[in-house]
Amino acid sequence: MESGFLSAAFFSSLFSIVLMDLVLAGDNALVIGLTARGLPRDKQRMAIVCGTLGAIVVRGVMAVLVVYILNVPGFMLAGGIALVWISRKLLKPEPAAGSAHAAQAPTVSLFGAVRTIVIADAVMGIDNVVAIGGAAHGSVVLVVLGLAISVPIMVWGSQLIIRLVDRYPSVILLGGAVLAWTAYAMIAREPHLQPWLAGHGATRPVLATLVFSLSLAPWYMARLPSGVRPLVRLLPALLVWMLAFEAAASIWSVQVDRLLATASGQYVVEGLRWIGWLPLAAAFLWLRERASSSSARLHHGR
Repeated sequence: MESGFLSAAFFSSLFSIVLMDLVLAGDNALVIGLTARGLPRDKQRMAIVCGTLGAIVVRGVMAVLVVYILNVPGFMLAGGIALVWISRKLLKPEPAAGSAHAAQAPTVSLFGAVRTIVIADAVMGIDNVVAIGGAAHGSVVLVVLGLAISVPIMVWGSQLIIRLVDRYPSVILLGGAVLAWTAYAMIAREPHLQPWLAGHGATRPVLATLVFSLSLAPWYMARLPSGVRPLVRLLPALLVWMLAFEAAASIWSVQVDRLLATASGQYVVEGLRWIGWLPLAAAFLWLRERASSSSARLHHGR
C-alpha cells in the first residue's frame, strides 16, 4: 500500500475509512456532546477540542497496541463495565433538580469533562481502531489520515449534539442507550465469557436487560413516581440473581432447569432460583419503608 501512494487502491481505502469514520465516530461525538453540555458555554468548545485531541492521542497509541490490548484477559469485560458507569454518570441529573428539570446536565469541571471524554473514547474506540486498521491494509499514512479525519467529525458532531439536547432533552436517553448497547456488546465479546454465553442461551437477554437497566437507571429514576422507584433497584438485583444461578450451575454442575431435573436437590435449587428472591425483595421494601418513615419523623421533629 505504501508503494501505491495516491493510487486508485489508496483512494479506495481512504474512501472506506471516511465512511467508517462517519458511522463509527457518531457514538463518540454523542458522548462528547453529552459530557460537555454540563459546562458553561464559554468552556464547552474547549472541553470538546481538548477531549477530542486527547481521545485521538489515545487512539493513536491503541492503533499500535490494539493486537496486544485485545488479548488482555478481561479487557472487554472491564471496558463494558466502564461504559455502564459512564452512562450512569452522563444521565444523572443534578441533585437539586426536580422532575421537570431531570434532563438538565450535572455540573462538571473542565478537567472532569475531558477525563470522561478520553476514558469513554478509549473504551469505545476499539471498534474504530480495528476497522480503520483493517481498511488501511498496513498503511501508516492511511491510519494517520483516518485518525485525523475523525477529529472534525467528532468536534462538529458533538457541537450538534449539544444543540439537539438543548432543544430535545430526550436525546440524552439516546446517548445512554448507545452506551448501554456498546457496553453489552463488549461484555458479550469478552473471550473468557463467550463459551459460557454460548452454552447458556437464556443468559444473553438477561445480561442485555441488566446492562440497560443499570445504564439508564438515573434517567428513568428521575421520572418514576416515588412509589415504584424501588423497582429501579429490584430489577437489576433480580437479574443478577438469575445470572448467579446460571453461573453456579456451570461451576458445580447443578441442573437448574426444572424440566431436566433428575434429583430432589435439583428441584430445590430450581425452586430457590424462581421464588427464593421474593422474601429478599419483601425484606428490602420493608427496610426501605422503615428507613423512609424514620427519616420523615426526624425531619418533622426538627
